[in-house]
Amino acid sequence: MVTRISKSSSLNQINHTNGPSSLSANLAETAQHAAQKVQKDIARAVKGTLGLSGERMSRVDTAWLRMDSSSNLMMIVGVWMLKPGISHANLCERIENSLLQFRRFKQRVVEDTAGATWVDDDRFDLSQHVVIEKLPKHAKGQHQTALQDRIAELAMVPLNRKRPLWQFHLVENYDGGSCLIMRIHHCIADGIALISVCMSMMDGGKLPILRKAKVEKRSGLDGAEDWVNNTLIRPLTQMAITALDKTGDGVAGSFDLLGDPKHGMEQGLATTAHLANLAYKLAGDAAGLLLMQDDSPTRLKGQPGQTKKVAWCQPIPLVEVKAVGKALNCSINDVLLSCVAGAISAYLSDFGDEVKGKDIRAMVPVNLRPIEEAYKLGNHFGLAPVVLPIGLDNPIERVYEVRRRMKLLKGSMQPLLAFATLAVAGTLVKSAQEAVLNMFSKKTTAVMTNVPGPAQKLQMCGSTLEQTLFWVPQSGSVGLGVSILSYGGGVQFGIISDSTLCPNPQKIIDEFEPEFAKLSLVTLMLPWGNE
Repeated sequence: MVTRISKSSSLNQINHTNGPSSLSANLAETAQHAAQKVQKDIARAVKGTLGLSGERMSRVDTAWLRMDSSSNLMMIVGVWMLKPGISHANLCERIENSLLQFRRFKQRVVEDTAGATWVDDDRFDLSQHVVIEKLPKHAKGQHQTALQDRIAELAMVPLNRKRPLWQFHLVENYDGGSCLIMRIHHCIADGIALISVCMSMMDGGKLPILRKAKVEKRSGLDGAEDWVNNTLIRPLTQMAITALDKTGDGVAGSFDLLGDPKHGMEQGLATTAHLANLAYKLAGDAAGLLLMQDDSPTRLKGQPGQTKKVAWCQPIPLVEVKAVGKALNCSINDVLLSCVAGAISAYLSDFGDEVKGKDIRAMVPVNLRPIEEAYKLGNHFGLAPVVLPIGLDNPIERVYEVRRRMKLLKGSMQPLLAFATLAVAGTLVKSAQEAVLNMFSKKTTAVMTNVPGPAQKLQMCGSTLEQTLFWVPQSGSVGLGVSILSYGGGVQFGIISDSTLCPNPQKIIDEFEPEFAKLSLVTLMLPWGNE
């Protein structure tokens, strides 16, 4: 009796044609093939790290790449509304001369057992990435609903892993103009970086790497802002990124210490006091991050499904938001977050849910790099847990509570720790990474962004960019994404939600403007001056 294993068959397809010795030999051969595959992957990873074949993906970007799930795809989804309309040909020409000047948008991802590598796509075809979109037939006046439904569908359509991970969908004829839907995988870059890149698509826009740094000095409040940026923000954020990069090489540093203990001790003693203070701060914030209680149970939390819903409101004049903030001695951010809390509270109350005394937590991305380096792509942001007091009905009391909580976050290292967590997660196998990231999703109800855009409306291909919205992805079991964006003198509030947990996000949207109106009215009723 003989046993033979053919190269084209698996171990389960064994032909008994040889004896036990032949079986052992073939098993050894199979094991050798497996070992060679692993060795090949590791070699490819090392080559990528050294820049010999492609560019190695960072730990954090790898974490985002692996975070896709059947409920949440890690895509940043945006929409631009332009008037008059633009043609597909003009859009492709603009993208060719702007977006594609960034190498990343012509690179695909090659995954291996050690991570992933950016590799130039030799078969890159722009027509596969800029496509004409036709909205389904809809009743007159229902164009926005049709657009929202299509964006929600596209938010759950995976990008083709065999191509660069982005795609634009142009609706050439939409409401007297055109509409551009953008889908970009989060592993390419974070929102701040993508905004910087997309600005190069505007009329007169230059590639960030070609922009000349401003050297003229400004006076007054503008000069003070420059001083804060140059003296505090830029050095601290750069230090944060450098520290995190070093953290990833901690094991190698330990071996260096063993090899030259005297040098290691000298370096250690020189910075002991500083490290002690830093360690104390890190320990406190790490404990706060890890020991956060699970979020308040509401109908917005639970097991998400596999479909999305999208909604947004018309712009609210930014000057009115500023006026309310100035009158209450609060920031624009405080006012807007308070209105979000009020809108969610009203939505839950309409279902008869008890909200008194309840809070919900939203994870807010925090930029960790100098703004002038945003064009470098990749992900360099942390996550700050913002607790929204949905249980406070009085709008004045609510906005001051939001202000108090936001002040507590200033100086916190929790965003830095969240960034480090993502970096560590990027080195783990997918199952272990999911376990780490599920910690965040259990403790939060929403992911929320608040991005200040240009004060004046921009032009692209000779058309005016009338409105712009975008949403960052939710991860794990988080089913609510909130976007606040100021642009062209207005502020817009948008939501992307899991259709199982929040089947009609428009109901939350419809509460946002009334909440702001209520806050404005109560502010006007407050005593003025010495009255």
